[in-house]
Amino acid sequence: MAESAEIKSKQRDFPLACVNQLSSASSSSASPGIVRLTTNAVQIHHDSHQIALHVNLPDIQIFRLGPVQSVCIVEGSDAGKQTSYSRGVAIQFRNEEESEAFHCVFQQWKKEFNVQGGNIRNGTNAMTSKSKFDEKIEPSSAKMYFHYYGQLLHQQNMLQDYVRTGTYYAAVMENHTDFFGRVVVDVGAGSGILSLFAAQAGAKHVYAIEASEMAEYARKLIAGNPLLGQRITVIKGRVEDVVLPEKADILISEPMGTLLVNERMLESYVIARDRFLTPNGKMFPTSGRIHMAPFSDEYLFVEIASKGLFWQQQNYYGVDLTPLHGTAFQGYFSQPVVDAFDPRLLISPSMFHAMDFTKIKEEELYEIDIPLRFIASVGARVHGLACWFDVLFNGSSVQRWLTTAPGSPVTHWYQLRCVLFQPIYVMAGQEITGRLHLIAHSAQSYTIYLTLSAKMWGPGAEQGGILQTSSCKLDLKEPYYRMSQPQAYPSTQDHQPQPFLSAQDVKNQS
Repeated sequence: MAESAEIKSKQRDFPLACVNQLSSASSSSASPGIVRLTTNAVQIHHDSHQIALHVNLPDIQIFRLGPVQSVCIVEGSDAGKQTSYSRGVAIQFRNEEESEAFHCVFQQWKKEFNVQGGNIRNGTNAMTSKSKFDEKIEPSSAKMYFHYYGQLLHQQNMLQDYVRTGTYYAAVMENHTDFFGRVVVDVGAGSGILSLFAAQAGAKHVYAIEASEMAEYARKLIAGNPLLGQRITVIKGRVEDVVLPEKADILISEPMGTLLVNERMLESYVIARDRFLTPNGKMFPTSGRIHMAPFSDEYLFVEIASKGLFWQQQNYYGVDLTPLHGTAFQGYFSQPVVDAFDPRLLISPSMFHAMDFTKIKEEELYEIDIPLRFIASVGARVHGLACWFDVLFNGSSVQRWLTTAPGSPVTHWYQLRCVLFQPIYVMAGQEITGRLHLIAHSAQSYTIYLTLSAKMWGPGAEQGGILQTSSCKLDLKEPYYRMSQPQAYPSTQDHQPQPFLSAQDVKNQS
């Protein structure tokens, strides 16, 4: 009942720049408004509170006409029971980011409504052949994902990340009392290495769940270690689908992707928690943090911008390429940069956004909105936002962190940087504000919206105001892997590290 009440209370409002009634007979004048999503309905209001449309969720189709324009069509039936689309409203969002957020929430809520059986008009229970994973992820992405992780060479790449593997081993062995005599579930077991670690720590039994063809290799590896393997069962399937004979005392997994959330496996980790873990069970890892700081890197900016020079050729085998220069230039800056960089490139102390894996809801991972606030340590040209993550293994005996921070031993995750195609200038002591907005998409990744602004500095700064602002849109699914060694940079950018500032602190100060 509590869960039903929670579902009923869901509501989201999205502001609209324009609402326009579609009608063959007459057309009402366009005006601003809002679109309101509830658990079972869609409402579109003018600013005057006049309702332009109110329709049940299963009866509406929403089509995107452009980056910010959409049309909402109501499904109706004529006397012959043939479907017709008789009513509709054209809506326009204020910007592409808000449009993307609306469509993401709409699609997810409509799928949830369908799965719960709300669209069965005669009241019978709904049955669906698709799992929750299938509802969220497009088949082509899932196929490539499981094919990739079904190959031993990619498993070897992760196993040879000794920071990763060694930290997991230490976290398990240093907290062996948490594992001894306990039931363990390994979520996304891959080669089965974490299951073998749990067995070494004395686990009563380990269920290794793996959806890719790597499950067969895991069985072979575990069978080759019989003293441990007799307490491990490999189950080929997805955590959203498989059924276990008993509850788990501990979940262990390596669900982290680039920027912590890429590949959207954290959602599967949370689903496994809700399905398999006992109320007081432990999770390894227990929590995670996304760290962020503005950076200045002229080498990187010039490198990316220079790629677009190819499209400035006016006589490429007799062809003028310049019509595509602008699009290509934007495309290069839409790729997050994955590499290891010198921490001296950071021009302020970092802040972080925390996630408690023991408490976070799956839906909270669909959209992550992080307010940003920094104080520049040096005067510089800010080229974008640098990001990395760490996770905590909160054992009963030892707390151990796995970090991907710049300056720390390099991992296969490296670090990630979002580069602005229009840098901003700051002075030492100047405040930098902004927003990092991540919206999940069906290709198992996120669209990134980044905005950074430099606030007034010096006398009169207390009056507020923005001097410069720059924004960009990036696709976490399509990074630029830049594996060159960090450049040597002037020592003038050196500064002493300062305490982390959390995203919650930023909200409290704003």
